[in-house]
Parts: sequence; C-alpha cells; structure tokens
Amino acid sequence: MALAVISCKTEVKKSDDATKTAEIPLLAIGEFDVKAGEFVNKEVKVQGIVDHVCKHSGKKILLVSDEGDIHITAEERFDAALTGSEIAFNGIVVEERIDEAYCLKMEEDNIKSHSEGATNNELFEAKKKHIQTYRDQMKAENTDHISKYTLKYVSHSVVE
Repeated sequence: MALAVISCKTEVKKSDDATKTAEIPLLAIGEFDVKAGEFVNKEVKVQGIVDHVCKHSGKKILLVSDEGDIHITAEERFDAALTGSEIAFNGIVVEERIDEAYCLKMEEDNIKSHSEGATNNELFEAKKKHIQTYRDQMKAENTDHISKYTLKYVSHSVVE
C-alpha cells in the first residue's frame, strides 16, 4: 500500500513538472526590452535566428528577428554551428542597471586605462561620449537608472 502512495506522488510530480514547463512565458524579441522588467530572475522563452556566436569566448549569442535582438549568455561555450539556425531558448532574465554610480565607475576605469597607456585618445574620447549618452538618456527619461536586459541560458531547441 505504501508503494501505491509513492507511485501516486511521482505521477503528481510529473504533472506539476509538465504544468511548470507550460507556464514559461514566450516573449517576442521585439517586446523583450519592454517586458523583460516584469520577468527579472524568472525563466522565459524567446525564439529567433542566431545571428552571431561570440568567437572570443563562445559564451554569448546574438539572437535576432525582424523586430529586434537579444543577447544570451552561458557558462559553457555555444556551438558556432548554431549560427543561422532558428532556435527557441529558455533563459533567466538578467537586469543590468546603469546609474550614476555605474557611470562614475566607467569614468574612473576609462581614466585609469588611458593614463596607463592601455587606450589611445580616440578610444578614451569615445568612451567618454558613451558614458555621457547614458547620462543624457537618464536625464531625458527623468529616471535614476537605465535597465539593460539579457538572458542567462537554461536550454534550447532547434525550431523545425
């Protein structure tokens, strides 16, 4: 009789797993940046064409559609053969907040790098402009931060 109870629990758990899988929301790439804030630290699914697998680390993918793009990161290397394939990815939404403290840190790093000779004047000035763009955007949007969203890889499947 105890065996029957355990068996029933296992079946219920499988049912719960199936329900959990079905509940993972699918976000269109074009609406990802707008809706991602609702799903920070939660799993979502996105689907698109792999435009680029980072050649340096192999741990980043640029997924695209006609409506936009998403960066997907992973702990392990992606297979470069995914490039050009239509793929459905499950991942955890990660938010990077850019605020004044972030801008100050970027400025400090830029000045240090330039003073040590690691960057030339052109790159130094380009980074300064980039940082100012963030500040201008925060001011224009009357906010104290900008949110940038990426997806931390969980799984994928090829779309047939």
